[in-house]
Amino acid sequence: MAEQNAEQVAEQHTGDRRPTVIADDLHIVYRVNGAGGGKGSATAALSRILKRGSDDAARGVRKVHAVRGVSFVAYRGEAIGLIGSNGSGKSTLLRAIAGLLPAEKGKVYTDGQPSLLGVNAALMNDLTGERNVILGGLAMGMSREQIKERYQEIVDFSGINEKGDFITLPMRTYSSGMAARLRFSIAAAKDHDVLMIDEALATGDRKFQMRSEERIRELRKEAGTVFLVSHNNKSIRDTCNRVLWLERGELRMDGPTDEVLKEYEKFTGK
Repeated sequence: MAEQNAEQVAEQHTGDRRPTVIADDLHIVYRVNGAGGGKGSATAALSRILKRGSDDAARGVRKVHAVRGVSFVAYRGEAIGLIGSNGSGKSTLLRAIAGLLPAEKGKVYTDGQPSLLGVNAALMNDLTGERNVILGGLAMGMSREQIKERYQEIVDFSGINEKGDFITLPMRTYSSGMAARLRFSIAAAKDHDVLMIDEALATGDRKFQMRSEERIRELRKEAGTVFLVSHNNKSIRDTCNRVLWLERGELRMDGPTDEVLKEYEKFTGK
């Protein structure tokens, strides 16, 4: 399946399943600036933009082909794990689906609004957790009334108040795990068309991971599509019904979770 384009893949699926994401021969290329005088100046940056169509090598720009000809179709109700070695293109693929990276070649089509949640996503460190819940909800398109209704649920889900009233303290006082749990809790409070999670379940204790996995299963039942990047094969097994395996930017395997993980574990020797 990895060698087929998205149209061929879609034709193989029958029934009334509704596609949410289609990647069709998708290529993503980063351009990394090489050595050169004034490379950090605003003038140089503008010059690079204006010369984008010229020869990259002549301008000391190195190309990194991060995603290479990836094609797949995702459907409502699926939870799809993304696995692969470090640098295999998993996070890049999510950013492309979210519309944050342009395609060098090929296309990405989405039905509905994709939402990307990464553990490194910025929250406002000088604001309290309470204010971040409100701002985060508004940024996701929730109304103030919806945020008010779900506020306590978000706080309870995150568990950050279990050892004190941390929700009223500035985010800069939180540990990285507390911040990640609150971030996931805010994102999970909304029913998403397409929710993409980058390593979110790798943070927090097992109790929080179990709550997160259960919430992902609920999102699937509510007809959304979830993509999960994780190095934790158990989380993938517990959460996802399908897995995309990327290596060196190429889609090596796409199929049921157990089948793909079995081959991946042979590949990694784990």
